[in-house]
Parts: sequence; C-alpha cells; structure tokens
Amino acid sequence: MDIGKETLAYRQLVTDAVNRVRQGQIKALKAVNQEQIQLYWDLGKMIVERQELYKWGKSVVENLATDLQKEFQGMMGMSAANLWRMRAFYLAYYQNIILAPLVREIGWSHNFIIFEKCKDETERLFYINQVRNFGWSKNVLIHKIELQTYQKIVLSQQNFDKTLPDNINKQAALAVKDEYTFDFLELADEHSEYELEQALINDIRKFLIEMGGDFSFIGNQFVIDLEGKDYKIDILLYHRGIQSLIAIDLKIDEFKPEYAGKMNFYLSLLNNKIKKSYENPSIGIIICKSKSRTTVDFALQDVNKPIGVATYSLTKTLPNELKDFFPSNEELIKKIESFSNALQQK
Repeated sequence: MDIGKETLAYRQLVTDAVNRVRQGQIKALKAVNQEQIQLYWDLGKMIVERQELYKWGKSVVENLATDLQKEFQGMMGMSAANLWRMRAFYLAYYQNIILAPLVREIGWSHNFIIFEKCKDETERLFYINQVRNFGWSKNVLIHKIELQTYQKIVLSQQNFDKTLPDNINKQAALAVKDEYTFDFLELADEHSEYELEQALINDIRKFLIEMGGDFSFIGNQFVIDLEGKDYKIDILLYHRGIQSLIAIDLKIDEFKPEYAGKMNFYLSLLNNKIKKSYENPSIGIIICKSKSRTTVDFALQDVNKPIGVATYSLTKTLPNELKDFFPSNEELIKKIESFSNALQQK
C-alpha cells in the first residue's frame, strides 16, 4: 500500500475509534443516569408507601438516612435532605403518565432543578424535553428557566405552520420567542433603532445566546441590490439546525401591520438572490418594543412568507397580563410533544 494512503487510512481509523469510544461513553453515562433516577425513584416510593402503611412520621427519613450512610460509607446522595427530595420527586410524578418515563432520561441534578423551579407540569415537560434534545448543562438550564424561555416560546406569534415545510416548521417555531431579553445592553429607556442595532452587534455573543442555539451571525445592514437600489436588512443570521437565513428587523415602537409587508418583501429578495439551493426558505423575525397580539394575528393571516413577531425588553420580567393568552394544558402538551417529535426525527 502507498505510504500516503496508509497514513490517511490510519488517521481515519483513529477518528473512527475516537468517535466510537465517545459514543460508548455517552451511552454509559446515560445508562448510569437512568439507573440513578430509578434508584432514587424506588427509594422515594418505599418511603411514601411505608409511611402510609405504618403511619410513620418525619423521623423515619432522618433515621433511614443515618442507617444508609452507615451501610454505604462514602456514597453520595444518601443525606436526609436528598431522601426528602426523592420522596417529593416520586409523589410529583408517579401518577403522571407523560412525565414519569421522561424523568428517567435526564440526570438527577437536572431533574431536581426543573422540579424545584417549575411548578407547572407542562413547563416541566418543556424543560425535560429541552435537556433531552439539546443536552443542556445545569447552568444553561438554570439560565433558560430564569429567562422564562418556556413562557416566551409558548406565547410566540408566527405563521410557520402555513408557510414552512412540515419537516422544519415545528423546529422553527421552537427557535422563535415571543419576547427577547436584552438585559445585557447598556441602553437608555429612550434609544434609536441605530443605537439598539449597534449595541446588539457590539455584544454579538450575548445577542446570539439570547436568540437561542444554532444561530450564527452573517452581517448587519446587509445589502441586497434590486435594479440598482439597495435594500438593507438590519441583522442577518443563519440557523444551522433549520438551515435557513434569518432576517431580523428591529423596531423601537409598537408593531404596525406594514412591518409584515416589508419583511415579506425582504424574504422574497433573500430567497431569490442570497439563499442557496439546498437551504430552506428564509425566515423573518420582527422584534418590536411592543405589540398588540390581535393586530399581529391579522397582519400575519395572509402573508405567504414565514414571519415571527416578537418584542424586546431590557429586563427579565414577563408581564403577568400575558397569562391570559396561554393555551390550555392539553394544547400545551400537544404543542411541546410535537416540537420534541419533530426534533427527534431530524
């Protein structure tokens, strides 16, 4: 065999071997996590059932922790506080036919964060699926919960079901929020669109983090020529997962219906002049200071390009009045499960 070909063949062997070992490590870690969750589930179940059967009080948990720590010296997780968590964990999920199997697919620390910080079952379902699908670390999970990612995505207004292919419309809907939090910007309450754009570009890393996973920056004031006239898109991104160009239009006032028409035009330009043949249709996100949800619904009703309309704030709060717009629990569960199924079929 030629020495050069032999070297390349060996390098490929190393690459294939490394990838296989990593796959094995991931599977082994997942198996360990599942066994740990099952162990904690069983201990929680034992405590609940014996307390009910023998009418034992709180002291049984303290005593059990002491005896387990004596029996398994050096083993982590057998403290009284953790046994109480196991008990609460079991009680929260044992009758839930949707969540009970899913909690076994993520680690205990992730489960505990979701269990402690999210009291609504559909919100827990959302974050469990996000951890499963995207492998979020504990810190990322906490950050996403603090930013109210679930609320912002569930409330998102877009027309993707009507304007994008079935294989990507759910993933696209999951990538667009109802509100973006730009609390990392040092902007006065009164600012111009230019100041907002420049501030986002100057801290592009945090901007992309807030936009969500898989977004990449292409340019700002992106110019498209049409018959000698320049048309500029405020910010142009690319979403690797969806494989679509993402046009961002920034507005510092309330949403107006004509903004949708302008974005529809920009998306036509992108699709005809910039988009590659293998890429999916371009998507537009109009980010405004405020919006009337009814106006947005009517504005997007007959638009034939995929557009989402969101707001932005400089703080982390989501207005309480938006709670009236939440779908029912049944609708939420169907929505979250459809997102998850679409991602798993990628």
